Amino acid sequence: MEKTEKQKMLAGELYLGFDAELVAERNIALRLLRMYNSTTEEQQEERWHGVPASRSQILQELFGQVGQNVTILPPLHCDYGKNIYAGDGLYMNYGCVILDCNTVHIGDNVLCAPYVQIYTAYHPTDPETRLSGKELAAPIKIGNNVWIGGGAIICPGVTIGDNTTIGAGSVVVKDIPANVVAVGNPCRVIRKL
Repeated sequence: MEKTEKQKMLAGELYLGFDAELVAERNIALRLLRMYNSTTEEQQEERWHGVPASRSQILQELFGQVGQNVTILPPLHCDYGKNIYAGDGLYMNYGCVILDCNTVHIGDNVLCAPYVQIYTAYHPTDPETRLSGKELAAPIKIGNNVWIGGGAIICPGVTIGDNTTIGAGSVVVKDIPANVVAVGNPCRVIRKL
């Protein structure tokens, strides 16, 4: 049996991003994000005509998993939402972007400063393949007790270990171990904790 484009996407294989199933799923996420980004801090924990009304309810519907005590300040942007698995105590400041064409696992007590960008999506470097419309995506894992500084970019396929700090403006292109401070472009370890 041939894989669907969604199965290929989640397997890290070349896939067509404008497949009807994927477009429909992105449209659901866009509707939920529009609702989320228009909420206020006073939004009540209730549903209006079966539609989620509070930030926490919208996140529960948008993400694959949401832990306890999660705070994400609008605006938030993502592709699908369902591929994001957030642990307890996540705090994301304004303007974060998560391109979740593959899974994004975020541990407990992760702090993200404004405009952190988490990208599972990428494009082939071969121009002919890229022009075919096919894309790629690789999973990202962020451990527990991680702090990611403002404007940092986490690239596809990266794992960040527990208790690590990523400096503001860093571009993380390869795995960063646990218990370190890492900064720069490309991001590199400058100190062990």
